[in-house]
Amino acid sequence: MGKRANGEGSVRQRKGKDGRPTGRWEGRISFLDPITDRRRSVSVYGDSARECRAALKKVVQRIEEGQPARDAAVTVADWLKTWRTTALEASDRRATTKALYAGLSRTHLETGDLGAKRLDRLKPSDVEALVVRLRKAELSESTVRQVYTVLRGALEIAVRDGLLASNPVAKVRRPKVTRTEARHLSAVEVQSLLSHARGSRYYAAVVLMAFTGLRRGEVAGLAWTDLDLDKAEMTVRHTLSRVGGELVLSEPKTTRSRRRVPLAAPLVAELRDHKLRQDTERKAAANTWTETGMVFTTAAGTMVDPRNMLRVVEVAAKAAGIEDVGAHTLRHSAAVGLLEGGAHIKAVADILGHSSIAITGDIYGHTSDDAARSALDNLGAMLGTPTP
Repeated sequence: MGKRANGEGSVRQRKGKDGRPTGRWEGRISFLDPITDRRRSVSVYGDSARECRAALKKVVQRIEEGQPARDAAVTVADWLKTWRTTALEASDRRATTKALYAGLSRTHLETGDLGAKRLDRLKPSDVEALVVRLRKAELSESTVRQVYTVLRGALEIAVRDGLLASNPVAKVRRPKVTRTEARHLSAVEVQSLLSHARGSRYYAAVVLMAFTGLRRGEVAGLAWTDLDLDKAEMTVRHTLSRVGGELVLSEPKTTRSRRRVPLAAPLVAELRDHKLRQDTERKAAANTWTETGMVFTTAAGTMVDPRNMLRVVEVAAKAAGIEDVGAHTLRHSAAVGLLEGGAHIKAVADILGHSSIAITGDIYGHTSDDAARSALDNLGAMLGTPTP
């Protein structure tokens, strides 16, 4: 038995079946597990008594700091599968976020070398190798960051549950996402797109997106009780999205996303016409109509998949000869139009539902040459001619 210091546990040389020393040393310590409240023991091994005492000292330090004596030996994939069905499912995240995180975990984290790695052997360099691999696969910067976020969050739960002493992902810098100038249309292009969308079942929804900058899920999630056409305003209370093959109506992600938005007179007129058309449809459908109370519905009264509204925008843009129109193009166009029309950035942030004006400034901080020149001309007029 080797000499031991107080609190270091016991250290002894290991022996083979023949009773002779094998050249390896074993250190062993007994302690009360703070998680299970039961007494357990941990062994460490080394080529010398000194090496074992050093390893035992680290174990004692971890125990005294309330950390697990040693990290769990389960694989990363096994832990992520457990996390998906427990902590993630029990969280208060939106259903769409849960579905996104679970999909990213299955696709990018639970497969390959990383998924097969033991949790107790995962190093920051393994996480960095993951980031490199994702970038080489030409995933977008935002997707790479989301995968990082999923792994970091899952391993934080592993630390909480006593499976890890520390989170190796937290030691790796969060992958950056380069801000790019938002693609937007000029007022003339928006007018052309709306002209080519006229006649579509969801024309009023496209007009609403163009006039207010609402997201398509917010437009699809509008109920008639959210609109006050007499006061020319509406309140954004829900967003509609498809999760696991079903349409799910949920509250917006942030408090700022739940907002009141004023409505321009032409938009109010269009919505009144739309309501009359819907009332006519409801009467014609009779008992086959499903009453949902939604502003935009299918011919049977049921909720509309937000993707259908996007298709109308894409088809109208193609007919108008406008390229590179995506899910948020009308939203971006409304924001730029408001800013260049002289609206204060705080008002624009409120209309769009941004959590801060910093986000609005980062995305829409640019102006056209004409707007910049007009602003400087106005400032020059206010300052007058410099006195010699």
